[in-house]
Amino acid sequence: MPETEHPAPWEYSLNIPNDPRAVTISRRTLRLILTMHGLIGLVDTAELLATELVGNAVRHTEGPAALRVSWAPSVLRIGAWDANPEPPEPPHELTAITDLEEGRGLALVRACANLWGWQPLSRNGHRGKYVWCELGRAA
Repeated sequence: MPETEHPAPWEYSLNIPNDPRAVTISRRTLRLILTMHGLIGLVDTAELLATELVGNAVRHTEGPAALRVSWAPSVLRIGAWDANPEPPEPPHELTAITDLEEGRGLALVRACANLWGWQPLSRNGHRGKYVWCELGRAA
């Protein structure tokens, strides 16, 4: 599908175990989804954002997690659910994190996404939270 067309809305969910390999699997799955929907121009940024969101979900919780990717007219939403109901740490300013080894994830999300947020969300009997971000289609 050429990038000039406007794909119909869609949504995918990927349940992932608490395993560091889930980050790579999520990133590669997202690349395949976006490529198949003709959204190749969003792949690099979307992969970075998904890596940070899923990485946080796996690294900072002990329970299951999930990646959700959806498309509505001209907006890609990427989100990660995890079994920790505590709010995420507020993101640092991107300029303040150059020497940090940890804590860059949400700062990158904040810098690269058009919009981001979080909300409490229960899933399959587990209390947790859903951290999401949105990317607009490049004109």
